Amino acid sequence: MATVVELTSYPVKGCAGVPVSEALLTEAGLPHDRSFMVIGADGVCRTQRRDPRLAVIRPAIDGHRLTLSAPGAGEVAIDIDTTSARREVKVFHTPYLGIDQGEDAAAWLSQTLGAPSRLVRVPPEHDRVTEGWIPGTCGYADSGAVHLLSRASLDGLNRRIAGAGGQAVPMSRFRPSIVIGGWDEPHREDRIRRVAIGGAELGFAKFTDRCAVTTVDQDEGVKAGPEPLRTLAGYRRGPDGGSPLFGCQFSVTRAGKLAVGDEVAVVEWDAPPGE
Repeated sequence: MATVVELTSYPVKGCAGVPVSEALLTEAGLPHDRSFMVIGADGVCRTQRRDPRLAVIRPAIDGHRLTLSAPGAGEVAIDIDTTSARREVKVFHTPYLGIDQGEDAAAWLSQTLGAPSRLVRVPPEHDRVTEGWIPGTCGYADSGAVHLLSRASLDGLNRRIAGAGGQAVPMSRFRPSIVIGGWDEPHREDRIRRVAIGGAELGFAKFTDRCAVTTVDQDEGVKAGPEPLRTLAGYRRGPDGGSPLFGCQFSVTRAGKLAVGDEVAVVEWDAPPGE
């Protein structure tokens, strides 16, 4: 039987995840997921692609209070602002609005990352529509509300990496929202089209393109070599030689409570190749 073995929210895009044992899954994902974002002076999101040190910044939310901490940098705590003026921001090339979270957060982030930075939050009226087989919504995530992976897929990848003389990579390199255990077959999640977990239901949106973030050591905040991209590129490329694929994006079609240990009940599968 497939079950949920990990649940992780990422309140600040690109920063460390917050593991939870249970949570209310909303239409935009796990609580606070990617509801904050670090931006540069140009208003464009900072990501681990260029700022790997984001990985060691740990967010904690207590009611309306956000605390950010990092090794060697201490911490900063702010009251979450959801009412101030909106400003233009960008997730890569796509424009959105954000609420600036003030000078204390900006000064701490700028010093910690070594570059001018500010923190913004999605406004309450944020109504982003995400693309995919089943559309949905999310905060500042790259493409969807829920990123789902199975342990079997990671085990299969690591067998290939080890077979080529490399070091296994941890699940944290892929920053999933939900990790499924109990399957033996790698990439079985690729065939899910609709799934019920706890009180929630998810619909498949698209496969997850992988990028250089997967090469960042999430504990140290530094780039750590070519894996797993080198191995993924050899057997998991998208159509026409596109980006490596690993895991799937899902939209939330029914909000509800999730918990580690919940059964994963697939409602609809895609047909296996060749059928």
